[in-house]
Amino acid sequence: MTDIIILHENDEWLPPFRHALTEAGLAFEEWHLANGSVDLMATPPDAVFYSRMSASAHTRGHEHAPALAQATLNWLERHGREVLNGSQALYFETSKVAQYSALAASGIPTPATVAAVGSVALAEAAERFSHWPLILKPNRGGKGLGVQRVEDIAALKALAADPATLGDSADGVWLLQELFETTDGTITRAEFIDGRFHYAVQVATGGSFELCPAEACDIDERPRFVVTHQMPEQQIRAYENFLAANGIAIAGIEFARTPDGRILTYDINTNTNYNPTAEKAAGVVSGPARLAEALKMRLAARAAPRVAAE
Repeated sequence: MTDIIILHENDEWLPPFRHALTEAGLAFEEWHLANGSVDLMATPPDAVFYSRMSASAHTRGHEHAPALAQATLNWLERHGREVLNGSQALYFETSKVAQYSALAASGIPTPATVAAVGSVALAEAAERFSHWPLILKPNRGGKGLGVQRVEDIAALKALAADPATLGDSADGVWLLQELFETTDGTITRAEFIDGRFHYAVQVATGGSFELCPAEACDIDERPRFVVTHQMPEQQIRAYENFLAANGIAIAGIEFARTPDGRILTYDINTNTNYNPTAEKAAGVVSGPARLAEALKMRLAARAAPRVAAE
């Protein structure tokens, strides 16, 4: 019998999780959702499902994978299956607008942002900002892809008028966002597994917006990721409450401290990856191993009522 079923579309990111689940003695299988079908008349397997669908699927030629994953998750949830990172988590993974709206509703500050569709609307949106430069980013991106710094309104209008230079937004929605400085040139990514804080990672940005922590994303040899547990308890609790309220079990939440004393949360990664080099240097339980522990505990909790009934 299969204990765990992983939903995903990117084989490159799976090896650490396959290894951790195997080491934990868990039987698992994978549903690769780059394409396929969902039989809405069928009954899903009685297993624990873990969704690792990515916002960046379209960059691998899998532009419709999130829609297929959403249909699959809707089917699983209708049948009451236990799902880690279900349909609400995937909604956040594929929409920063959804993230910012939910964060604001929870009282968690985010950068000033305007969403726009179309070159005219994008240029008009720029008029709402009094301070430049700004950040231009796709609503659905992934790995920091497509994020650009725009120096002034003239440059923004030129970008908006030239689709080839502007680049691609998978859903057509673009975000204009305040460009904030950080206190020390780093951002922090807080990792949560099964809704609980695991550790935080300080990331040296080096001026880049592409900050994927996975080993498969490494593009230089510098130690850009440093594990730390130093986060205010109040902030940890706020994030944990936010995840619980929105049905998200596993996430990497990125935030930055600004020189004027603000803490701005700007991204929620529900298809989170981990940096093994940073974990090894810090001597912490790896993210995949901790996830395997959480899954094992969930399976034990599911088995307990059955044993009691017997």
